[in-house]
Amino acid sequence: METRKPHRKKEDYKLRTHLIHGNFESKKWDYDHHVVPPVSHTTAYRLSSLERGARGFVQFASADEALSGHIPIYIYDRLDEPTRSMLEENLAYAEDGEICVTFATGMASISAALGTALRHGQEIVAHKILYGCTYSLITNWLPRFGVQARFANFLQPESLAAEITPATRVLYFETPINPTMELVDIAAIRRVADQANAGREEKDRVLVIVDNTFATPYCQRPLLLGADIVVESLTKALGGFGTDTGGAVIASKEWYNLLMLFRKDFGGVLSPGAAWDVLVYGLPTLATRMTNMQKTAQRVADFLRQHPKVAGVSYPGIADFPQKELAKQQMVNPDGKFAPGSMLYFVLKGGNSKQTRAEKMVDYLAEHAYSITLAVSLGQIKTLIEHPFSMTHSALPDDQKRAFGMHPEGVRLSIGLEDWHDIIRDLELALEKV
Repeated sequence: METRKPHRKKEDYKLRTHLIHGNFESKKWDYDHHVVPPVSHTTAYRLSSLERGARGFVQFASADEALSGHIPIYIYDRLDEPTRSMLEENLAYAEDGEICVTFATGMASISAALGTALRHGQEIVAHKILYGCTYSLITNWLPRFGVQARFANFLQPESLAAEITPATRVLYFETPINPTMELVDIAAIRRVADQANAGREEKDRVLVIVDNTFATPYCQRPLLLGADIVVESLTKALGGFGTDTGGAVIASKEWYNLLMLFRKDFGGVLSPGAAWDVLVYGLPTLATRMTNMQKTAQRVADFLRQHPKVAGVSYPGIADFPQKELAKQQMVNPDGKFAPGSMLYFVLKGGNSKQTRAEKMVDYLAEHAYSITLAVSLGQIKTLIEHPFSMTHSALPDDQKRAFGMHPEGVRLSIGLEDWHDIIRDLELALEKV
């Protein structure tokens, strides 16, 4: 087969172009004439000899540079397969990482990142507001394996150093924070970790792990700001269409073998079909979707800020966002332009009835709105609304939610691609009813 020899390096092309055309240097599948990448649908692969099968097992999970130019020997889907591998190449490139390993869900990717980073007797220090399932994972399940969890205020990096003990192995947080949209200064947390690592052995050094699901690599690339590991939900904006679940871990190549072995043994593997959907539909449209959704998010945020029944709006793009300077430094697209994303959070002024105004509003929209859908996911082409206090973050204690800015009157809105006039009109009619 004749291989194309592009006259420019892939680094010379914009990320938007790269996400559409993929990694033209890929050795994961021996194809060059498909306009759309193929998808593999087989759980096992025919081996031409016992020697080839044995060699495939030896090479599995190997990050050896000597093997990087060879097409892998595929044996069994749970170990590795070409469609998923092509997606991983593109995700690693988008996040400015060396390697990526994908998983069946976003939670599976978080479990893998923590499972490979932490050992018995170590601890994770996390920000006090987390996605409910992540909170459940680190408080209900990790302690069963001898890993303890503690919580701190990552919005005040200067006080975080006092929370780190000799047992601390991971500093974990989301930014923007789900759902309050506050930002954690990634570079500042990196400096705290570096101070803690002075004199520590490599196996015990404090790691910074960032959930980048809200921002996506189009709006923010945490590895460039000092994170050691990035986790993403492919189910959300990276997938974009709400048809498949998936997750990804992006890191330096030293983590490749551990992540691949964790996936093999725990079994949370992303299916080839789900990988193909993200590879062919999700990543190629990410920049276009996010660019348009950001414009609508700005208009919706400005509308809500001016509404008499709204107490406050949290969106990095608004003029009075408290962390505006950090947002402009940290949330930028690959061209260096400010990219505040498509997620916003707003709080209604309290009502007098037992049911909050926020709950009434969400219920009204669920029954009557056309352009806004009540659903717990985010990042889709459809605008989705939910009530975090009672839904996605119900696992967190109420006093903890209140103490860190999550309000019973708070509403999370994930902006889609509908006409912005329709979204605002549906919100306006719902606000009239509460």
